[in-house]
Amino acid sequence: MRYLSLLATLVAFLAITPNTQASDKLYLYTENFPPYNMSATGRAFEHNGTDIDGLCTEMVKAILKHTDLDYVIKLRNWDYGYNRALNKPNHGIFCTTYTEERAPRFKWVGPLTKNLWTIFAPAGSDFQMDSLDDAEDKVFGGYRNDVMTEYLLARGYEVSALDSDDLNPKRLELGQIDLWIADRLAGPYFASQQNVDGLVPVYSFNDTELFLAINPRTPDEVVDQLNEALEQVHDSGMFTAIETKYGL
Repeated sequence: MRYLSLLATLVAFLAITPNTQASDKLYLYTENFPPYNMSATGRAFEHNGTDIDGLCTEMVKAILKHTDLDYVIKLRNWDYGYNRALNKPNHGIFCTTYTEERAPRFKWVGPLTKNLWTIFAPAGSDFQMDSLDDAEDKVFGGYRNDVMTEYLLARGYEVSALDSDDLNPKRLELGQIDLWIADRLAGPYFASQQNVDGLVPVYSFNDTELFLAINPRTPDEVVDQLNEALEQVHDSGMFTAIETKYGL
């Protein structure tokens, strides 16, 4: 009876004690943001890493090959993946811009590559910019939880933000927004997917580094293993080969 009583107490204790031991599997999310991350089949979402391509995706896959970690890579919209990484241990998102504001929210693996923030105007536009102040009366296209959108909003600019960036080139062409903030390399890819030609890059700024961001409750040894694997990718020459492949 004493044994059964102790067993019942132990079961009850475990039932009310939070489980601090998260699954060992890594769940990594990315978005359609060509040429950094993209579906290899043209779909909006992917459940299997083999169907996801792009500069950052190739970097992350190369890193993971140098580890013994069990992982899943999925392609979703940015807001979904970002909130998963923000709230769930052993979840991460790439490629993510490192900022001082974001620094304490995640553990970081990288940098994986860089991007250059660029303001695009519609085809045929003669609008000129020497600084962001020149666009203080304009409506920008952006997308939710994106660092460029957050940057503009924090400085008082008006941003019409969607759940993803896919439709912004067409919105710009149709005059639904005045300008579009995007990456200098990714912007033309998105525009071509929407059959939008001739967008004018009117201003570039803030050359930033992109990382794999991991939920802070993920064990340090997992993040350390990933960063050590990144060093091996550098040493092997694969890092440079991937960047060269995508024109960097």
